[in-house]
Amino acid sequence: MTLLQPKASADPGAQPGSRSALSPHGVGYKWIALSNTTLGMLMATINSSITLIALPDIFRGIGVDPLAPGDVGYLLWMLMGFLVVTAVLVVAFGRIGDIFGRVRMYELGFAVFALGSVLLSVDWLSGAAGACYLIGMRVVQGLGAAMLMANSAAILTDAFPTNQRGLALGINNGAAISGSFIGLVLGGLLGPLDWRLVFLVSVPFGVGGTIWAYLRLEERGIRRAARIDWWGTVTFAAGLVSLLVGITYGIQPYGHDTMGWANPVVIAELGGGVAVLIAFCVIETLVAQPMFHLPLFKIKAFAAGNIASLLASLGRGGLMFILIVWLQGIWLPLHGYSFSSTPLWAGIYMVPLTVGFLLSGPISGLLSDRFGPRPFASAGMVLSAASFFVLELLPIDFSYVWFAVLLLALGASMGLFASPNRAQVMNSVPPDQRGVGSGMAATFQNSAMVLSIGLFFSLMILGLAASLPAHLYSGLRSAGVPAADATRIAHLPPVGLLFAAFLGDNPMRVLLGPTIHQISAAHAQLLSSRGFFPALISVPFENGLRRAFDFAGAACLVAAVASWLSGERYVHQEPTVNTLVDKGDLDEVGREATRTQVEPVSVAVRVGESSPLSHSGRA
Repeated sequence: MTLLQPKASADPGAQPGSRSALSPHGVGYKWIALSNTTLGMLMATINSSITLIALPDIFRGIGVDPLAPGDVGYLLWMLMGFLVVTAVLVVAFGRIGDIFGRVRMYELGFAVFALGSVLLSVDWLSGAAGACYLIGMRVVQGLGAAMLMANSAAILTDAFPTNQRGLALGINNGAAISGSFIGLVLGGLLGPLDWRLVFLVSVPFGVGGTIWAYLRLEERGIRRAARIDWWGTVTFAAGLVSLLVGITYGIQPYGHDTMGWANPVVIAELGGGVAVLIAFCVIETLVAQPMFHLPLFKIKAFAAGNIASLLASLGRGGLMFILIVWLQGIWLPLHGYSFSSTPLWAGIYMVPLTVGFLLSGPISGLLSDRFGPRPFASAGMVLSAASFFVLELLPIDFSYVWFAVLLLALGASMGLFASPNRAQVMNSVPPDQRGVGSGMAATFQNSAMVLSIGLFFSLMILGLAASLPAHLYSGLRSAGVPAADATRIAHLPPVGLLFAAFLGDNPMRVLLGPTIHQISAAHAQLLSSRGFFPALISVPFENGLRRAFDFAGAACLVAAVASWLSGERYVHQEPTVNTLVDKGDLDEVGREATRTQVEPVSVAVRVGESSPLSHSGRA
């Protein structure tokens, strides 16, 4: 193992060689680590969603109609490209951080993210070339975000003692999940001013965060010299990319089908992705130094915690998209908002979800440090499931007071789960594998977000397809649309309606096209009015909404069971310097540290039941 202390102590009052200067849990340093990593996670997750609301302004700025035939791919990849990159690369970057230094990778992530933000804001191209440029630079931004996500939890686990990690990870994780909702409001505010501001807003935080991390963060984790598992890295990336790309294109129409799951290309991508991931698992059992530490799943707390996080992300990930469509496509127009203004107001009306998460996340982390994570994580998922099921009872044209209360309860229940869950996972990981452990946890969460979007859209489209054609046909005929045009429009893929509402366009204008000029002025005014489309789609949309909420609630209930089965609080025992010296696990740099420093790694916790990995116990 390699133990490095390359930078000065974070505690300015400490004397060289004193315990306060050298302890990984120094009082001053841990809050520096928490504030910097929280800024990094907040910035990364804000940018995962900031484009959702700003997409209409971005596409208008570069002269692209994302709903035009052949251009839907630009829309999908602007939405999903960032998420796919972060899902694929977090494990690799976590593993590299374990080898070369977590802080070093984290600092590089800040710098790459800032660079990507600058490059996004200087897009001088237009049309398809401009869209491809933006998608490519979003990939660069995603690279930086993956480095931040992979190493932030590991840096915090190195910095905080076991009895404070729940609070620290709760604040950090709360900022991460809240950032995805804060991004909606920021995108709605900045996009109408200038679409470039959507990307420029991250630049000062990226540059400042990079400098701050370089000056103040310290390498306090245990590092083990190792080779990068290139075969594992390549097969994992190829398999996961193929799987996620298949899901992305599966929600697009294919031939006469409303979705593309029967598309041979999608089937090949899904099947090929699964096959390559199976090959990846085999490779990881054969190589001496694997990227993905499969033995970690023998630790019940790690395995059950990640399964619960995966299921919770499945329930939560697509929720944001469904709520946006519900608000933008139906509720806000019914209440007098123009379609062009609905993206901003949808973000504002979803603020209670963020407030609930911010309130409960740190509190549940603090309580789980004292009483253990299992009851809080399990209760959070049970309450989330109950919130989803109660949301089904709301009418499509709901009273906002009850909607806000339910969003607040849903956010609070998710926060109640997230902090103890992340602390449970990170406490169970050996110190020299915290980077890869953090990356694995982030991979489950980010992959589930992409999968959830595909599942939620599929469930919504299935619900719409069952009754939407009949409702559209009768509504259009009653508004004076010729039978041939009404039949054509009624049988268009429902995904077009969802994307149009999602982009803040009047879906009827998009669907009717030139036909609107062939009917009387009175009928044309009725068809393009704010209330016509919401009234027409309400019943079919409610069918799809119930399917989506049923799935989310069921996923949360299974996550609650997984959280409960994770067992009592589990903390991996951390070796002391004396133990490492006795075992000969320190290299020359680490031995030099032991001659001038006192216990530069964390002290061991109380030992109980042994882990399948060495030096583990329960506390």
